[in-house]
Amino acid sequence: MNPAHLDTLLSIIDEGSFENASLALSISPSAVSQRIKALEKSVGRVLVSRTQPAVATEAGEVLVQAARKMALLQAETREQLAERLDEIPLTIAINADSLSTWFPPVFAQVATWGGATLRLRLEDEAHTLSLLRRGDVLGAVTREGESVAGCEVVGLGSMRHLPVGTPALRDRYLVDGRLDWEQMPVLRFGPKDVLQDRDLEGRVDGPRARRRTSIVPSAEGFGEAVRLGLGWGLLPEAQAAPMLATGEVVQLDDQVVDTPLYWQRWRLESRMLARLTDAVVDAARAGLRV
Repeated sequence: MNPAHLDTLLSIIDEGSFENASLALSISPSAVSQRIKALEKSVGRVLVSRTQPAVATEAGEVLVQAARKMALLQAETREQLAERLDEIPLTIAINADSLSTWFPPVFAQVATWGGATLRLRLEDEAHTLSLLRRGDVLGAVTREGESVAGCEVVGLGSMRHLPVGTPALRDRYLVDGRLDWEQMPVLRFGPKDVLQDRDLEGRVDGPRARRRTSIVPSAEGFGEAVRLGLGWGLLPEAQAAPMLATGEVVQLDDQVVDTPLYWQRWRLESRMLARLTDAVVDAARAGLRV
């Protein structure tokens, strides 16, 4: 199997199209197309769905994972041979709440590693493993403690979410001293927001009425929407603490949500992946509940 063909496949998936891959590889679009056709002919399978963006087929995902491993090992070999290291793309799947709270110290660590670069894929922590299984990323912050085949897992700690809203919102939906959870407007991060989808468990019995739901797909924007009274939501403890201290929001009840988080990475003899794992674990231990 031609390594140049594998590298071309990986570039198409990372860059999103044949045209962008040609720019990244400094070859013509026709050369990109010819390489992929040759690779598909050699394995007897269609490897890339010609969509926008381009995505790997099931067979292509297997080769993408192999190509990413080869690219990482080749880059590290060049570094060990004291050759010029342009960049090592360390691809990570992470949820928005982690990225906006405890994860940023990892940036400071990676910044000291010469030519290393990070490529982050934002996904709900309940869904990050799908990117790891497909070979799209080298590691993932996830709520799943059972390791994916070919990966190893490290416990990071627990992220606590608090049910918060503005005092005015709380008072508006108090009925005989109890909150009307079904009528009070609520916030969602997005359609895969598993955490928020369970927010009525233990608060409402029986059938649940359809609620006024606003979707804000940004961790910072979500916090601002809560602070300004658009609805109530489950905020990470670190994000909610300053607003609770100033009285801009209040904790609506004592029912908090603790979510164990894990770091899963490819089981690969890689110094860079080991350093990345150490940086992620250190940041988590400082920013999450043990």
